[in-house]
Amino acid sequence: MLYWLTDELIFPPVELAEDWGGLALGGDLSPKRLLLAYHSGIFPWYEEGQPIIWHAPDPRFVLFPDKLRIPRSLRPVLNQQKFTITYNTAFRKVIRQCQQVKRPDQPGTWITEEMLDAYCQLHQLGYAHSVEAWQQNELVGGLYGISLGKIFFGESMFSLVSNASKVVFATHVLDLKRQGFLLIDCQVHTDHLQRFGAEEISRQHYMKILRTALNSDTTRS
Repeated sequence: MLYWLTDELIFPPVELAEDWGGLALGGDLSPKRLLLAYHSGIFPWYEEGQPIIWHAPDPRFVLFPDKLRIPRSLRPVLNQQKFTITYNTAFRKVIRQCQQVKRPDQPGTWITEEMLDAYCQLHQLGYAHSVEAWQQNELVGGLYGISLGKIFFGESMFSLVSNASKVVFATHVLDLKRQGFLLIDCQVHTDHLQRFGAEEISRQHYMKILRTALNSDTTRS
């Protein structure tokens, strides 16, 4: 049973989520509610025409920065520095490309216009961040997500040329490792991120790490 949210800023406990991860419906995508969701181990994921669906899956798909595996085929690309990597210089363009780039395993997109505007608001407040890959001043890859304390919640990535998103991801994880981040929340399983060392952990374990990570100060851009 999914719980209908009211105007009150509150979520049910994550332990009440359905087997498929769904926890609650409705509410809004205001900055306060979104930040409360991430602090509570919850994230929105829905499609156009649906009410907002809030998720707290068990197991949770995560990457420990210390366990990053860089595929052998990618190492020469990183060493050759084929891409110029920047941070927070084109957030709206990155999320727009994540919305529009077609993926063979996804007939549509879950990044609605409402979602796009909401995360741009979080970016303006310093909580949402983007990492960009450029070639000849053209944006060719990127990712975006939320950073709170010492945990990064990855939302989506895109690539217009071969290896662009992979380089962005590996570069970002190495940077988070240098900053002492405890975890990258990848939310749900993908074969792509599993090749980089991402793994499934129980929701209970995830929540324990989340609480520890949130004890650190949040660096806002």
